[in-house]
Amino acid sequence: MTNIIVAFSKQEDAKNIKNILMRNGFQVVAVCTSGAQVLTSLEDLNSGIVVSGYRFEDMLYQGILDCMPKGFEMLLVASPNRLGGMRPEDITYLSMPLKVQALVRTLEDMCQSQLRRRKKLRQQPAERSREETQMIQDVKNLLMERNDMTEKEAHRYLQKCSMDSGTNLVETAQMVLSLIGPQAG
Repeated sequence: MTNIIVAFSKQEDAKNIKNILMRNGFQVVAVCTSGAQVLTSLEDLNSGIVVSGYRFEDMLYQGILDCMPKGFEMLLVASPNRLGGMRPEDITYLSMPLKVQALVRTLEDMCQSQLRRRKKLRQQPAERSREETQMIQDVKNLLMERNDMTEKEAHRYLQKCSMDSGTNLVETAQMVLSLIGPQAG
């Protein structure tokens, strides 16, 4: 579920938007009336969407946008005359007066987009540190030396052990090293 922060300068507006979203199945994790509150709420989360008004007592929406960590998006809700006819870049925008169905559909689309992005990131292999890469290479060298394997065979052996045990290649290399390492030499 996507974390949603509702941020409007008027408490009543923020509560109304929150209630609409909650009735439509969204998870609202914070309701804020200042930019500082929004930024504080962002610190506790990895990703999400900020549904924001244009102006707060301490900053404009742009101040929040500039400080938002990667993994967050903004849905700006403002009247067209506030923006002076310019459409903000890098954010999704809905004009006032707000239509409930437009808000719900837009947020559903944004949530789906974030879900796809998170899924894609999870599918990417994790980058290994130099030490981890070196350890895997050392274990392959050890396997090649002790078991008369080619590098390809040693790598395949590590991969098979990794898949069989349900651990990643680095953990498997550590296990193999702990099993045959002390006996080597």
